[in-house]
Amino acid sequence: MTHTINRSVYGDLLAQYQPKPIETEAENEAAIVLAESLEHRQRSPEEDALLELLTILIEKFEEDRYPLPSAGTDRMLVHLMEARNMKQEELVGVIGSRGVVSEIVNGKRSISKAQAKVLGELFHVSPSLFI
Repeated sequence: MTHTINRSVYGDLLAQYQPKPIETEAENEAAIVLAESLEHRQRSPEEDALLELLTILIEKFEEDRYPLPSAGTDRMLVHLMEARNMKQEELVGVIGSRGVVSEIVNGKRSISKAQAKVLGELFHVSPSLFI
């Protein structure tokens, strides 16, 4: 259900809080405090729009400031294997020879699309985790 926003009321909110791209930790903290105060109360459609804007600004700042390291596809495979108490030998014949499996698990060889598809089916996950 889409709410109609009163432009005048929304404009007053924007003038009062003056949201802008976040550049410092202090600005981020202030935006978080404001977002949390909005989150924990009954909101008007205009406040919903302001909360959404603040959330986007906070997420952008934090993604830029604190990027998550990407897990290598080989680390994802190792993690899934450990979760199932699997040994490398159990993948021999499934995705390749003993040597191929060893190279993949040790990050010396990338996982092909065909291997990713088989691993996705084996672990019941999206093959994109391995590509």
